[in-house]
Amino acid sequence: MDAAGPWTGRRFTVTQRATLKTDRYLVTETAPDGSEGRVLAYAELKRFSLREELTFFADASRSQVAFTVRERSLLDPGEGFDVADADGKPVGAFRERFFTSLVRSTWVLEQPGAPDAVGRERNRFVAVLRRAWDWLPLDLVPFAWPYHFDFESEGKPVMTVDKKIGLRDRYLVEVTAPDLDLRLAVAQAVALDTFQGR
Repeated sequence: MDAAGPWTGRRFTVTQRATLKTDRYLVTETAPDGSEGRVLAYAELKRFSLREELTFFADASRSQVAFTVRERSLLDPGEGFDVADADGKPVGAFRERFFTSLVRSTWVLEQPGAPDAVGRERNRFVAVLRRAWDWLPLDLVPFAWPYHFDFESEGKPVMTVDKKIGLRDRYLVEVTAPDLDLRLAVAQAVALDTFQGR
């Protein structure tokens, strides 16, 4: 089923489908009962490229680009990532706060005309456990424990991203701020999976 019509919901599910050459993601609307609904986008990150670029497609054949995420700098990954629509017009940006993220991952979500939103891991214990896991020689064993990010702007909730327990990476995204661009929210959610710690 291909994406059709506007993104009207405020809850999405992002599911990773990794292959040898690419990281792929499926974005679907999420019904109030938690079931997955209409497919909204197909995302693909090519591995082993010089500059990280994630493309979201509106169709399963990957012929119609919906929006893109591109790393700002080859030399400094801390500069973040820009999100642009299919015509290259800026939608927003996000970046990881490196020093804060050494203990508890922290991201900054930027949208033109709106104050920045800051997202942090909800549980400090899980954050430390995740870092310890990264140091272990377990590259082929994913960190299956669930973790959660809460994004706020000026003390008000903007969105949450909840990783569900399981061997396959699956995230529930709930957008609470009515003016947050949903493409930017979904791009940030995928980044929490694929760009974290780079």
